[in-house]
Amino acid sequence: MLLSFVCVLGYDALNGRGCGLPLATLRARAQSKRDDLMTLTEATVREALKGVNDPEIGKDLVALNMVGEISVDGSAVQVRIDLTTPACPLKGKIQGDIEEALSAVGAQSVSIDWGVQMAAQAHSQQSLVPGVRYVIAVGAGKGGVGKSTIAVNLAAGLSRSGARVGLLDADIYGPSIPTMMGLNEKPQAGADKKILPMQAHGMKVISMGSFVDDEAALVWRGPMLNKALRQFFADVRWGDLDYLVVDLPPGTGDVPLSIAQLVTVGAAVIVTTPQDVAVADVLRAKTMFDTLKIPVAGLIENMAGFTPPGGGEPIPVFGQGGGEKAAKRLNVPLIGALPIDQRMSNQGDEGTPMVLADPQSDIALKLLELAQNVAGRLSVLAVQRSAQDGGGSIQVDRT
Repeated sequence: MLLSFVCVLGYDALNGRGCGLPLATLRARAQSKRDDLMTLTEATVREALKGVNDPEIGKDLVALNMVGEISVDGSAVQVRIDLTTPACPLKGKIQGDIEEALSAVGAQSVSIDWGVQMAAQAHSQQSLVPGVRYVIAVGAGKGGVGKSTIAVNLAAGLSRSGARVGLLDADIYGPSIPTMMGLNEKPQAGADKKILPMQAHGMKVISMGSFVDDEAALVWRGPMLNKALRQFFADVRWGDLDYLVVDLPPGTGDVPLSIAQLVTVGAAVIVTTPQDVAVADVLRAKTMFDTLKIPVAGLIENMAGFTPPGGGEPIPVFGQGGGEKAAKRLNVPLIGALPIDQRMSNQGDEGTPMVLADPQSDIALKLLELAQNVAGRLSVLAVQRSAQDGGGSIQVDRT
């Protein structure tokens, strides 16, 4: 009885020999059995992907509704993955985790069709810019910190990452975006009387500086500012954009208040310099955004040291550590730190953002990483908002 039991699987465990079958046949059958257990199906793949998390959001791809169509052909798998932003900073990490998870269930070939899903901003006033998914405000507690330079390169970095980007210069009194983007013409109106944004470096751009003479001084009170800003949102044909980057004037004046009343701002980033005295200005800017109920994605520290020509240790011209201290005090991330680089200002004068002018330079790569970090933070904030509103996933647009 015992012998017949152990021979059921084709192998005599007591005597160490096959029950009338060649060893090669037994091994083939055992492999076939394992193959049957590892047969890939759409359900198998989807279940495996539940073990892969978005590294920034901390939830699995299936729960986030990031997994689209799945195709299985034997041991070959093709899957659609919709990232939360076209500028996803951790795409490579997600790809590696997917390949590892599917390999563990028997996939020998994994092909990923990348797409993008972005959370729609639900707000009754968002119809002023119906095709814009995220509005990003770039602000600073005071002037002279390189805020507009950061705004231009942030927009260009997002565009370089594959996003559709617009740039709105809301610094009504001191517009500098036309110079930094190499724009000299004035905007035109379309047949529908809408203002056609100017095109520069693959981005759509609007600035008050393109409507007035260079020497003109605008002496406007709050109501006039509000009217002009409303026109920049509602009367400009922005079309479909992933991001509209808004360069705010420095300080805590009327313009941020007007923008918060006009559109839903996905998040703000605050630009600062390294010295300790800058912390007070950052605190005021953060308080302003909190009052306006605009989430702060994080801080960007500009002018963080200067490396002399020929190399050597960076010189902390404007001090050091102020951005990190402010970020810890405010409990927001320090998104990035950028050194002083003469090429940044040169390219601003020449009209080409540094991130595009010399894309493989160290400073351009830092700027690109900064833009991707901002995009990642926006994705996290979007999921947090969705959770607060009672939703568990992001609304997907797989077009």
